Amino acid sequence: MSQNSEYGAANIQVLEGLEAVRKRPAMYIGSTDSRGLHHLVYEVVDNAIDEALAGYCDTIEVTIHDDGSVTVTDDGRGIPVDEHPEYERPALEVIMTVLHAGGKFDNKSYQVSGGLHGVGVSVVNALSKWLEVEVKYDGGVWEHRFDHGEPEVESFERIRDLEPGEETGSEIRFWPDDEIFETVEFVYSTLENRLRELAFLNPGVEITIHSEPDDREETFTYEGGIREFVTYLNETRTVLHEDIIYFETEEQDIQVEVAIQATDGVQGSIHAFANNINTREGGTHLTGFKTALTRVVNDYANSNGHVDSIDGNLKGEDIREGLTAVISVKHPDPQFEGQTKTKLGNSEVRGIVESAVHEEFGTYLEEHPKTASSIVSKALEAAKARLAAKKAEELTRRKSALETTSLPGKLADCQTRDPSKAELFVVEGDSAGGSAKQARNPEFQAILPLFGKILNAEKHRLDRVLENEKIRSLITAIGTGIGEEFDIDEARYQKIIIMSDADVDGAHIRTLYLTFLYRHMTPLLEAGYVYAAQPPLYRIRYNGETHDAMTEKERERIIEDVCGGNPDQVQRFKGLGEMNPKQLWKTTMNPENRILKQITVEDAAAADRMFSVLMGDSVGPRKQFIKEHSNDAEWVDI
Repeated sequence: MSQNSEYGAANIQVLEGLEAVRKRPAMYIGSTDSRGLHHLVYEVVDNAIDEALAGYCDTIEVTIHDDGSVTVTDDGRGIPVDEHPEYERPALEVIMTVLHAGGKFDNKSYQVSGGLHGVGVSVVNALSKWLEVEVKYDGGVWEHRFDHGEPEVESFERIRDLEPGEETGSEIRFWPDDEIFETVEFVYSTLENRLRELAFLNPGVEITIHSEPDDREETFTYEGGIREFVTYLNETRTVLHEDIIYFETEEQDIQVEVAIQATDGVQGSIHAFANNINTREGGTHLTGFKTALTRVVNDYANSNGHVDSIDGNLKGEDIREGLTAVISVKHPDPQFEGQTKTKLGNSEVRGIVESAVHEEFGTYLEEHPKTASSIVSKALEAAKARLAAKKAEELTRRKSALETTSLPGKLADCQTRDPSKAELFVVEGDSAGGSAKQARNPEFQAILPLFGKILNAEKHRLDRVLENEKIRSLITAIGTGIGEEFDIDEARYQKIIIMSDADVDGAHIRTLYLTFLYRHMTPLLEAGYVYAAQPPLYRIRYNGETHDAMTEKERERIIEDVCGGNPDQVQRFKGLGEMNPKQLWKTTMNPENRILKQITVEDAAAADRMFSVLMGDSVGPRKQFIKEHSNDAEWVDI
């Protein structure tokens, strides 16, 4: 093998300090899209939560400012300002400019700390155009400013003494760098959901969010902790017992909290957290919980003669149907794994959670026979439905589909067999389906026309949902199977695009499909495979040219700026079928200029509750939601 003499030590690039973060931001905060942007706020808030966990902080405030910056204020001990012995600079400056500097790595300062990547506030500083810190510490108020991560010369100063009775604390204000992030617009509802979650997980801490652009403010404080979290999740559901089953234990410095309540719904809702992080991929704490839950309920059902009617034991999925639970563990040294670092890997946690649930939940069932009976009865009902569903499930297995080579008759498949390049358009309506088949690029675009509305998966078990031929066609086309058979590696397409009309009916059909995918094929959403097509609402003609508008605002802008206020014609597209194949390709299907909306599950608990509100049986919360959000609708075409 020949040596390349030009490749030596001089070619090895050493990225000093925060330069590495600016060069590879996604390595430190996951991404540079909206998710990564909001992660900056979470990193700063996590520091304040750590102070709360250590017993030094009661209130946290987050403010979104008109100028695009965010301020996070807490009443903790304040960031130390005295000189750091190793760096010979103020500790505040070291924390802001040196990666992995902070109190979290010293168990004397924090017993337990959150923070997903453990990268801390220095990364927030590195990815900000501008950052200002005000610290109330050691009898004084100190200020420091940073420009693109670099300390501003002589900006560190003590500006005044603390007044008598004035509390210590920290205030950090930052302006995210628009040269790094795809968007620098903070979404109030995204921050609101995460801060509410943190308030549930840390009882007694008062968290306020205020948005200057929206003129909105909310304060969250929950003395009941995760018990109140379960109540919140079940607000739109009918519960089978009023009391919430709750217990907490601590073993080997690992704290475990569990709250459970059963509902009459067909959807289970179990959310697991480790050190305040929503472990969407699960992990050892969730495995321990599920194992013990199944064993405890089966032990109770067997010893009280409940399972005779199903000839065998209850399965975990039977017991979890309609069950709402929150599991929160706090670990001094959490090990996260999985692609998104949202899976807990500590092996010892499984046994600790398992024994806690076995002992505490088992005792509860023995002491509360009425509640125990309602939980077991619900599980038996689910078991009978599961046995009935097995036959329907087998119809949609990927395996049998391959054996009979029976892909759905209406599917116009694509030529490529590479799932990463293949796209499946699920098109509402036969006429639109016909246009889409003519418009598509058959090399990588498949079309599955499905006419009309499907069963609401929020209200019906899988066996009823699978009676629907359209759903069976969709599952077979996707190729992953469903239920216990589901295997995401078998997906035939890594882009599943729901394409429905741009009217109220189209929006409803899209929501029904998304409800089904969220409840029964969640990994597709988690993997980022699911999209909604965004067909234009208007076509504007002027001087022989056509312009498409996706929104009302865009239509108004084109009419004013392009047509001088006098367009020749404004056409409102009500259905995809109104477009000829050429128009459909150009506006909605061509990867060069189409707009796709990726459907993700960033906050599982919030998504779970929202599907219950919008698609569940309870009318009151849905009315309330419509009242609160009616002004947000850009158009309503009835």
